[in-house]
Amino acid sequence: MVSKLIETKEQLEEFICHRWNEINTYLENISKDLPIPFYSSVDIRESKNKYAPVDHNMYPAGFNNVCAIDLRSAVPVIKETIMKMNANAKIVGIIPESNTKNLFYLDHIHTLSNLVKSIGVDVVLYTFDSNIFTETEKELNLTSNSGHPITIYQAEIKNGQVIANGKQIDATIMNHDQSNPLPVNWGEVQSPISPSPLIGWFRRQKNIHFFYYQKVIDQFCKHFEIDSNLLQAKFRAVENVDFETKEGLEPLANEVNALLKELPENAKVFVKASQGTYGMGISVVSNGEEILNMNRKTRNKMDVGKNAIKFTSVLVQEGVETILKYDNSPAEITIYLVDGKCIGGFMRANSERDSMGNLNSKGMVFRKLCMSDIAQDDDHKCKEAIYSIIARMSTIAAAHEIKEVL
Repeated sequence: MVSKLIETKEQLEEFICHRWNEINTYLENISKDLPIPFYSSVDIRESKNKYAPVDHNMYPAGFNNVCAIDLRSAVPVIKETIMKMNANAKIVGIIPESNTKNLFYLDHIHTLSNLVKSIGVDVVLYTFDSNIFTETEKELNLTSNSGHPITIYQAEIKNGQVIANGKQIDATIMNHDQSNPLPVNWGEVQSPISPSPLIGWFRRQKNIHFFYYQKVIDQFCKHFEIDSNLLQAKFRAVENVDFETKEGLEPLANEVNALLKELPENAKVFVKASQGTYGMGISVVSNGEEILNMNRKTRNKMDVGKNAIKFTSVLVQEGVETILKYDNSPAEITIYLVDGKCIGGFMRANSERDSMGNLNSKGMVFRKLCMSDIAQDDDHKCKEAIYSIIARMSTIAAAHEIKEVL
């Protein structure tokens, strides 16, 4: 076995902290010709022995949880990214989720809208989902959790152009994850939309994302002589699982046990629906027997997700035990990126879960985490640099997903 230059978490931290510019140049080079999504968010776990992304969201909510200093620093990146989409953009559209009853989500939409407005363009919130409007009203007026007014307009396509509130949209930011696809022939739309509307959860798979992440990480680690296990959670993909009928549970249990054999004693495994979002379709298990003995309530939770998506593909992922705490509760990091560049993030904590649990669930709270001034050789900011690098590589993996679809 060939020994690596970097074989421990401590060596990795020192390397990333002191060769920050060199690493960023490498990442810029490998992402040059890829369709990087407009934005993304990445959930990262830090254990005693490794760092690992455990989820990637291409249509992130939660900009309202990002540090205000970081949001101000993000404005030039947002401007540059929108100008790449359309250099003459004067009116930018945002397509929000159809779940308009989530008032915290509306706070996010308010924050995102203001961020985009701050580059000097007009912003129109619109959707093609006619179900959220009445027959006579073509706009929906809402109030967010913090009291901000939100108006969403019904859009139409005329001669290849998106029209909403009587305005022609020059570029669109997609914030609808399309676990239920919007009723649109996207090929008709001539103005740019990012992230691509062709890559929503009706099509995305966590299995595919982590396959690409593994490839990105393996190349990165080969280039810099790093043990790749320091930067990823081991995983298996399992197909043709039906939690309702119990079909495929035995092969799933076998894969759980096979992965556990590669992990330290007393490790746990996350069993995730490959198309799950909002923290849905996740179970944490200690052995394959727990899969075979799942009660009906748990199987129902694993069977169907948001907008009644039937889960049949499953990601079996190494459980990474978090060492981070906030108010004595286990916590993990979520990093936000625009155009593949880290612009901020927050810490998610959950007093109702242990350090091995799914923290993206009932009981979670958020702590703002300012990351605006990462600099080379600045030791106390080393952690933020590591989270940033991992999030960037996860977003490069997402760009490979988009490239495959396009």
